[in-house]
Amino acid sequence: MRMRLVPEITNWDFFGRSKLWLGISALMMVVAFVSFLLQGLNYGIDFRGGTTIRTESPSAVDVGAYRDALQPLELGDITISEVFDPSFGDDRNVAMIRVQAQDDQEAVSADLIAQIEAALSEVAPDITFASVESVGPKVSGELIQTAVIAVLLAIGAVLIYIWLRFEWQFAVGAVLALVHDVLLTIGVFSELQIKFDLAIIAALLTIVGYSLNDTVVVFDRVRENLIKYKKRDLKEVLNISINETLSRTIMTSLTTMLALVAMFVLGGDVIRGFVFAMMWGILVGTYSSIFVASAILLWLGVKRDWTKPDATAGNQYADIDA
Repeated sequence: MRMRLVPEITNWDFFGRSKLWLGISALMMVVAFVSFLLQGLNYGIDFRGGTTIRTESPSAVDVGAYRDALQPLELGDITISEVFDPSFGDDRNVAMIRVQAQDDQEAVSADLIAQIEAALSEVAPDITFASVESVGPKVSGELIQTAVIAVLLAIGAVLIYIWLRFEWQFAVGAVLALVHDVLLTIGVFSELQIKFDLAIIAALLTIVGYSLNDTVVVFDRVRENLIKYKKRDLKEVLNISINETLSRTIMTSLTTMLALVAMFVLGGDVIRGFVFAMMWGILVGTYSSIFVASAILLWLGVKRDWTKPDATAGNQYADIDA
């Protein structure tokens, strides 16, 4: 006996309230954009500048004890992570401690670094400080610019890929769905003021790929069914296609979400922001693949017979192989 989250055969109408779903998405995007304008993002050290201290110790790194030792110094954003390397011996335990710039200074002052070293030495008397490096505001600004370019290039590459694989109507639907996912993810980080660093940029790029995968699966089935059901209108074909791929979509999202929940609970503070972004991205990506990309495709229409240059462009589609 197999457990089913979705019935084997479904016939749900996903476009009976397509205007409502698009309206909800548009409203959430506006809220996200306004929150970004009013509150901005809670940038982490990568984007604000700060100092990175590399420590080494014969004893095991206790991230919790390190954090508790630095808490009285009120340094603001602190990231502590243990560095694992197969070349390290058992007596070489390395940690990276990143401290945000204080009071808009380019780097943490020498006095404050001395206080940090003294506080950590009380927890681990055998600790040594291998290196101290600073990241200034100029470098942080360049990282923000590079991150924005990376996201835009990823979306642009998706636009070209879908355009070549399908048709421009499919490309527009897929790209607008990706913009929807990225904007809502940035919006939730702005609204909740969760730390935004380079790991979140990696999550955004991963979300773009995940959401695109879902959308392409649906669009592939749409293309097949447009050829198979030549007499049916586009809305009916879209409903059939989404229903046929619904079980796969739900199972993929659920299994991915289970792994992410485990990482969120057990992974610790270092990766929690990244995992939260991925969890949120899975939700909005699955939603947008069904209710945004396909609804935009329905609104734009597709051609089904390219032998007629003026063949009711809103309801036809080219019968060609990709």
